[in-house]
Amino acid sequence: MLAVAALPVHTPLARFCGQGCAMTIVDITALGQRGEGVAELDGKRIYVPFALPGETVEVEIDGERGRLGSVLAPSAHRIAPFCPHFGVCGGCQLQHLDAETYAAFKRDLVLMALSHAGVDTPVEPLVDARGTGRRRATLHVRREGAGFMAYHTHSLHPIEHCPILVPALAAAPAMARAIFGAVGDADIAFTATLTGIDVAVRPARRARAERLTPLAQRFRLARLSLDGETVIQAQAPVVKVGKAVVELPPASFLQATEAAESTLGDLVVAGLAGSKEIADLFCGIGPFALRLAEGARVYAADSDKAAIAALVRAHHRARGLKAITAVRRDLFREDLTALELERFDGLVFDPPRAGAEAQAKQIARSKIKTVVAVSCEPKTFARDAKILIDGGYRLERVTPVDQFAFSTHVELVGLFRR
Repeated sequence: MLAVAALPVHTPLARFCGQGCAMTIVDITALGQRGEGVAELDGKRIYVPFALPGETVEVEIDGERGRLGSVLAPSAHRIAPFCPHFGVCGGCQLQHLDAETYAAFKRDLVLMALSHAGVDTPVEPLVDARGTGRRRATLHVRREGAGFMAYHTHSLHPIEHCPILVPALAAAPAMARAIFGAVGDADIAFTATLTGIDVAVRPARRARAERLTPLAQRFRLARLSLDGETVIQAQAPVVKVGKAVVELPPASFLQATEAAESTLGDLVVAGLAGSKEIADLFCGIGPFALRLAEGARVYAADSDKAAIAALVRAHHRARGLKAITAVRRDLFREDLTALELERFDGLVFDPPRAGAEAQAKQIARSKIKTVVAVSCEPKTFARDAKILIDGGYRLERVTPVDQFAFSTHVELVGLFRR
């Protein structure tokens, strides 16, 4: 834990620099895109984790990196982190930043990405979608314990409790340690669902499934899977999406917080209001398609076979929804052509972090009136947005959404119209 939590005091961080290390005093002038303080020294930039703009700090310099030793003059925007693991655990970088400055920093990440791509458009204030905490987490478990990777290292930092997770996942570290006893080193994904906890185990080496069965019963898990195959299922893990209930495939993608899924869904539905034929590309299990089908016919496509099957089942069981045509299609290898897109008057696409450059080019050639782009990476969003703008769309607004608490990750939703 960083000893600067109780500032303002002069507190040396011996664990970072060791005894007798050479310390340099620098002034922090900015906050970098990775949430690190930026200083100028001899014409070079130095990046100092956990330092804030306006602070004077002592650092141990190694190349362009500065390891924080003491905060001599703290920023007025510095607050005490609430987590005892802050400064060591790599999960949160910004717990020491007050709420207003934190929100401005995340919005600025979006503004900067758009500016670099030559896109000028209104960016709304950051929407807080952290809710009651993260309903999903992947813990690494090794002989030394269960936890997350330490900041900027490949070493494990064991934890007993993570305060940014929903209460239902409070026992996740204890569960992970018990699973280690059965399979050894592993990465374990925990998801809190309406019917209980879903656990997906990815062991480092081949493991015997029967050794996990007693643990699923002991912890009363909804389901436990090993390398994508269900070991035991007491109840199908389900989540509510609009009017529908979706059974999650093992290790399937789900927004990190329930509040974020709802917020993103509301923004997409509002943006496509009035559309009658909508394409949902990179649809996953259908967080947008199932909401949009309350008022429009939807064509949904994704490369994930299990996700498409889950979407189809959820649609069949729900009442009051219009038709959804869900197909398995790898949109990176086989994007929908402009000709195929002609029958739609609305479209939403939510690609992985790499964005959807090829698909954006096809959309730009189409005549679709309204397009909503959802992204977890401002840089690739800005690149794809420029493609749409060059194709004749105007970007009316961008809404940044915060679901990954105290990290530098930000979601965003852009509304495009012809």
